[in-house]
Amino acid sequence: MKQWIMAGTLLAALSVIFGAFGSHGLKTRVAPEMLAVFETGVRYHFYHALGLIMIGILGFHYSAFQLQLPAMMMSTGILVFSGTLYLLVLTGQKWLGAVTPIGGLLLILSWATLAYRIYRTG
Repeated sequence: MKQWIMAGTLLAALSVIFGAFGSHGLKTRVAPEMLAVFETGVRYHFYHALGLIMIGILGFHYSAFQLQLPAMMMSTGILVFSGTLYLLVLTGQKWLGAVTPIGGLLLILSWATLAYRIYRTG
């Protein structure tokens, strides 16, 4: 599960970079409500990067098979949820907002699947 710890730490670093970009690079370029959208993407990006690190650590106690699906859903959820918010702010393409909930659903399902698989292990 080392790969999920590594992925989580790299995604966490990337979220800090995006947060700094939003705070310093976008502050004067986008409307405050769009900056808030970007910051939401950064916040969820970081939280779920920590979630991937946690899944990697759980790999020392549970099988890789049990953790693979939740980790894949979480990483895809980060990409879709936060990625569409970043692109929405940077490009102004409003249709991306319709895709964002798919990423949110993946994030929710990743946590629920993780809980179920740990519960089933006993």
